[in-house]
Amino acid sequence: MRTIFVVLVALLTSYSTASAQNVASMSLPRYASLRSNLVNSRSGPGRRYPIEWVYTQKKAPVEVLQSYEYMKELWYQIRDWDNSESWVHHSMISKDRTAKVITPGENNLYKKPDYSSKIIAKVESDVVGKIIKCPKNKAFCLLKFQSMEGWIPRKDIFGVYENEEIK
Repeated sequence: MRTIFVVLVALLTSYSTASAQNVASMSLPRYASLRSNLVNSRSGPGRRYPIEWVYTQKKAPVEVLQSYEYMKELWYQIRDWDNSESWVHHSMISKDRTAKVITPGENNLYKKPDYSSKIIAKVESDVVGKIIKCPKNKAFCLLKFQSMEGWIPRKDIFGVYENEEIK
């Protein structure tokens, strides 16, 4: 039993470390996403800082601005869709790329990356989708919302830089 416990702890530790290295090795600033439905956001990089608020939307995109190691723990300063900045533990950040609809109300999801294309669905604000691709210097990104895939204007989402290309 002790052997199984030691192996599990080693696996979890290596996963956590690998996860931190995956995001930490990326250039900053960079978009990433929240790994959990419950993410404590702190006023500074460490558990000694008070929790400012709690994020409750798994996969929501955040911009990782910088990293800081404190007492052998890695912390990321993030900016969210409301332009609020705070610090979260590295284990709460995933390198998965998502986008959040930020334009209030219903937003059109198009069949093709063109305003004159057929509208295939309406997407409410605050919905998060997986980024499939964003052609460089184009006004649209292809996102997947559950089983629906379509093009949405960049101006209506948070999680992609203005001229960024995602393949």
